Amino acid sequence: MPLLKYLSFLVLTMLLGLGHAQAETPKMKYRQVMVDGVNIAYREIGDPSAPSVLLLHGVPSSSRMYDDLMKQLGNRFHLIAPDYPGFGNSDAPPPDKFVYTFDHLAKVMEHFTDAVGLKRYSLFMQDYGAPVGMRLAMARPEAVTSMVFQNGNVYAEGLGKMWDSRKAYWADRGAYEAKFQAAHLSLDVTRQRHVGSDPDVTAYNPDLWQDEVAFLNRPGEGAIQMALIYDYRTNIDAYPAWQKWLREHQLPTLVIWGKHDLAFTVAGAEAFRRDLPNAEIAILDGGHFVMDTRLEDVANLTRKFLIKQK
Repeated sequence: MPLLKYLSFLVLTMLLGLGHAQAETPKMKYRQVMVDGVNIAYREIGDPSAPSVLLLHGVPSSSRMYDDLMKQLGNRFHLIAPDYPGFGNSDAPPPDKFVYTFDHLAKVMEHFTDAVGLKRYSLFMQDYGAPVGMRLAMARPEAVTSMVFQNGNVYAEGLGKMWDSRKAYWADRGAYEAKFQAAHLSLDVTRQRHVGSDPDVTAYNPDLWQDEVAFLNRPGEGAIQMALIYDYRTNIDAYPAWQKWLREHQLPTLVIWGKHDLAFTVAGAEAFRRDLPNAEIAILDGGHFVMDTRLEDVANLTRKFLIKQK
């Protein structure tokens, strides 16, 4: 190749962000910190001087669900994903030693941000991450710059039929808890949580639910899970207050929803338009944990959204 053509090609390549012009992805760090007497495990990636993202996980997962997403975004953003008490690699004190409510989880996460020096951040929330994140946002509205809801429900319209059995459990805990716990810890229910109504079950890695079943059935975990499921009724009661907060603050918001989710239906995603008319809403051909099968889509949507917030 003639020298002039080679130099022209090299300049064009750099302008397009290819080759050495693109920042390399830093390595993930797996850390621990004591918060309110509980050892909290978390993963962190990216330059702390870059815009920060706090990723809050669902059930029965942990920060592990975000590992691949964080690696895709870590060359442009600073991302931190903690494990709640009772989840992942964080301490799991028994319910007689730690009060497992969403109010308490949110307070621990609030103190976690202090412990790691996280002052301003975007919130990325999946499933349980939404009730934890909404409490956190309301406690410290000055800290939250934007929000991403990934099948993180805050509207009654989004509650699927499966919630009927949970309402019966809330009405009479003693009568339903043993049966409900057995189902929640089972392989079939754990698998269904991922696959949902997706006709393409071959797209899902069975390790996803096999690993979660092992986690759910470790000693003492069942009682922790039941305590939080029983407390989930407080989240539904709080929906109107959260919607009011969203309506009043009008933060930049991205809603990503897997349409095959049986727990939180697409109606829950569309309902955001009522309070956040400028929200970006993307309905994907995936399940409750949409990154199971649509990681690239979620990464691209999130990257574009976060870049606009800089």
